[in-house]
Amino acid sequence: MFGEKRKFRRRSINRVAKFVTESGALPRDCIVTNISEGGARLFSEAANIPDQFRLLIDGDTPIREECRVVWRLGGEIGVSFITREKERERLNAIKSFRVQAKSALQNSG
Repeated sequence: MFGEKRKFRRRSINRVAKFVTESGALPRDCIVTNISEGGARLFSEAANIPDQFRLLIDGDTPIREECRVVWRLGGEIGVSFITREKERERLNAIKSFRVQAKSALQNSG
C-alpha cells in the first residue's frame, strides 16, 4: 500500500562529509546517512544551512555534488543533486556567449 516512491534506491553509508556554501564561509561538517544517484539524507548540527550548497565526500572515489535542500526536519536534511542541472546551465550560457560574440563580429565588419 505504501510502496517506495523514490526514483533511485538509497544506500546507507553513514560517512562524515563537508558542505560548502557560496558565501565563502569555511566548510562545515555533516554526516551523510544515506545516498542515491539523485540525492542524499544529511545530518548537521549547523543552524543556518542554505537552500543550495556543495557536498564534499572524501574516499576512494570522492564525491562533489551541488545540492538543493528539498526537506528539513530538525538537524536532518534531504537534498537532491543538481550538479548536472548546473552543468547544463553553464553549457547553455557558453553557447549563448559564442552566438553573441559571433553576431557582434559579423555586425562590426
